[in-house]
Amino acid sequence: MDTKAFKRSLQHSENYNRKGFGHQAEVATQLQSEYQSNLIQQIRDRNYTLQRGNVTIRLAQAFGFCWGVERAVAMAYETRQHFPTERIWITNEIIHNPSVNQRMQEMEVQFIPVEANTKDFSIVDQGDVVILPAFGASVQEMQILHDKGCKIVDTTCPWVSKVWNTVEKHKKGEYTSIIHGKYKHEETVATSSFAGKYLIVLNLQEAEYVTNYILNGGNREEFLAKFAKACSAGFDPDKDLEKVGIANQTTMLKGDTEKIGKIFERTMMQKYGPTALNLHFQNFNTICDATQERQDAMLELVEDNLDLMVVIGGFNSSNTTQLQQIAFDRSIPSYHIDCVERIKSGKSIEHRQLTGDLVTTENWLPTGEIVVGITSGASTPDKVVEDIIEKIFALKDTAALV
Repeated sequence: MDTKAFKRSLQHSENYNRKGFGHQAEVATQLQSEYQSNLIQQIRDRNYTLQRGNVTIRLAQAFGFCWGVERAVAMAYETRQHFPTERIWITNEIIHNPSVNQRMQEMEVQFIPVEANTKDFSIVDQGDVVILPAFGASVQEMQILHDKGCKIVDTTCPWVSKVWNTVEKHKKGEYTSIIHGKYKHEETVATSSFAGKYLIVLNLQEAEYVTNYILNGGNREEFLAKFAKACSAGFDPDKDLEKVGIANQTTMLKGDTEKIGKIFERTMMQKYGPTALNLHFQNFNTICDATQERQDAMLELVEDNLDLMVVIGGFNSSNTTQLQQIAFDRSIPSYHIDCVERIKSGKSIEHRQLTGDLVTTENWLPTGEIVVGITSGASTPDKVVEDIIEKIFALKDTAALV
């Protein structure tokens, strides 16, 4: 399939919309009332620090809704306003935040049902409106919806689209796309659907495994078993790693993506020589600015003398997990929660570990004076952050009265 030609054809279709419907002013007022926070603005105005009683909150200087997420949510609200009676579907969560997705359902924006890990598009009819979320949809899903005659509202983040353009360039030059990401993540699924030959590597260890195979060969069956769910159909490591290009899931750690790019660059230079490097290796910058800004702010925040760190965001949010990783690597007591209800009391908190396990930790909130670091992923509304900060203040205030 010529994915580039299909996307061009889709974008010129009268059923396709990527710019909204002219209701920006009304929607902006609604979004402000539902998701923004006066308290958070006060903390910003006070150099990202707020003290009440024996609690000092230090807020990361970049956190929460990024431009791409805010745009996607606004377009979803506009879509409901523009199509007040039509059936509206969304191919996945609009963003990775439970409160926002719950709001979508309250607005009667329905999610495509999933049966046995496969989306059931048979329920969608001609003339229905279908929203593509911020991290995109696969080209196969777009084609199904286009063929059905659906009205498609595309909220895909432009940074994600930039990665798609990159893998299209790889494909044109017959390079295999090495995608740094999680093969199950919706964004990486979408990106790989635009690629020709591809291989998805999760981390530096997997990248080193691949580069060692490029230089020294290895057990082909072991390789294919290791990447069985993370490579293109018919992938042959003995042939398809002669020319490689680097791409990434936009929410991965910038430093890790850069290291992976460098190790592949060194490997191809070592194997083919510096003069032939460009014939065997391509690397374009596809790292999202917003993701990087939040990671940089988190790296700065953890240099403070924090007693604990609260990282706020959806449990399936990759960029939030990366923020939690930074705290974990510095051995700061940290808790990844998605909503204020996870804080059961001053003694007990339910939170997600990096392993993905949901656990309850007792005695999480220290007594006496404390400094709490706060950050949130790019899909988290300020209002959620406010609720959690107010809860911490209330718990400490109550404890002081006991």
